Amino acid sequence: MKQPLLTTDFLDRAVDLFADDVGIVAEDGTEYTYGEVGDRVNRLSNALRERGVEKGDRVALLSKNSHYFIETLYATTQLGALFVPLNFRLQPEEYDYLVGDSDPDVFITDAEHAGTVTHLQDEGGVDEWICYDADDAEAGQWDDYEAVLEAASPDQPERPDISEDDDATILYTSGTTGDPKGVVHTHRTQHYHAMVHAHHVEFEDDDVLLWTSPMFHINGWGHIYGLTGIGGKHVIVRDFDPQTVFERIVEHDVSFLGGAPTVLNFLLEHNEEHDVETTGANPVRVETAASPPPKRTIRRTEDELGWRIIHAYGATETGPLITTSNSPRRIQDGDKYDIVNKPGFATINTEVRVVDEDGNDVPCDDETKGEVIARGNQILDRYWNKPEATEEAFTDRVEGWFHTGDIATMDANKMLTIVDRKKDVIISGGENISSIEVQDVLYDHPDVRLAAVIGVPHEKWGETPKALVVPHDGADLTEEEIIEFTRDRLAHYKCPTSVEFREDLPQTSTGKIQKFELREDYWNDDEDRRVN
Repeated sequence: MKQPLLTTDFLDRAVDLFADDVGIVAEDGTEYTYGEVGDRVNRLSNALRERGVEKGDRVALLSKNSHYFIETLYATTQLGALFVPLNFRLQPEEYDYLVGDSDPDVFITDAEHAGTVTHLQDEGGVDEWICYDADDAEAGQWDDYEAVLEAASPDQPERPDISEDDDATILYTSGTTGDPKGVVHTHRTQHYHAMVHAHHVEFEDDDVLLWTSPMFHINGWGHIYGLTGIGGKHVIVRDFDPQTVFERIVEHDVSFLGGAPTVLNFLLEHNEEHDVETTGANPVRVETAASPPPKRTIRRTEDELGWRIIHAYGATETGPLITTSNSPRRIQDGDKYDIVNKPGFATINTEVRVVDEDGNDVPCDDETKGEVIARGNQILDRYWNKPEATEEAFTDRVEGWFHTGDIATMDANKMLTIVDRKKDVIISGGENISSIEVQDVLYDHPDVRLAAVIGVPHEKWGETPKALVVPHDGADLTEEEIIEFTRDRLAHYKCPTSVEFREDLPQTSTGKIQKFELREDYWNDDEDRRVN
């Protein structure tokens, strides 16, 4: 017997089995049982249908982490429409392209972000505009979210015939090398990823997840599906703040959270300064992704915070996660931190390879570099309105495999080590230098809070490594000290030849340092190198 794999399955199960259990704790502390979540989702679905939303239409959402983010996702997909969550950190003009490309029928936002898209209300295209706490919006014409729900029926709407191969979401990439690409995931790809991910991060029905990672990023790494389906509890953090994170962990006995390496460093720094309680009644697992964590960060997170790290790897296009370090057996057989530092081996029913320029597998020697390619049920269906980009992504080196653009090695245990993005590899005097390797050494310095290494022009070598460093408060670092620190630990050709100290570095909402912005100051005459 074949059952379609639909994103709606997860909330359906939670409402059926856990209706009386608290499913969501909102930012303001309001608790919603899964039965109440189901009613609110149905109300929003009925309201969207009254506003003309049909199967195949798009509903856009602009919001930080919130309970209505979860509601909008399920309300949209049970109508067979496509959910389009947008990055809340963009400038107003950047939404022009995203809205024009996805062409939503309904746009939902909150009062904080209403002003960034109000200008679009005069341009037509979007028929309906809904705002959470609409009375607080400074401009624009909005229907109030809660009033919309109150006026709608809580009965489940009649669902259209939805296939597992129908589109479920459009998730936009950062657009660092041109216009953002809309990554289309079907019901099947999202469902499959959620099931696999729930296994590898060990979700159980008594898990309590603290939302520190942005929900808009690949639908919160799949937690909105997986944790809901298992009956766990979502605790919302709208704005990341270390003190708030630790307080919520203790108050709600949090057992799981996500955090990019930069997030972990902020939490470590706060704990070091204030010596806070880091766990409640439950042990804490933290999943780190977005960029490779320095070993020092892993060691300190486990030793000082008492949390168990699960390192994972993937991209918006891959579900996101296609590898995991979570293997107690392998940790017993090797150095704990060396293993957790790797993003790991392929998740269940996922194939991951590292291939050279000709598409041949590189040796599993943990040294030979190649591009990571993958295939599995969680890989994107296509890029929205970009057939040429879709074709290139699946045909560049090997036909039928998704090409990630990440450079890695693979060891004898089939575990990956991400070396760099293709665009971030520094080629100096013909030698390939991994910026991640150099950054990892910089993070070993006790006075370094943030670090990025980029290639900058060099008359003799073509380009050379430059370190951009954010010191800890009160630190008195010098360029000579940083360079000497790396030369004691790396081959000299890999070491930075210059160091610049900054107060902060540009980051995405998931904690990735935006190197394309850093390169702009040095490659103005070479657009290809500046943005690629």
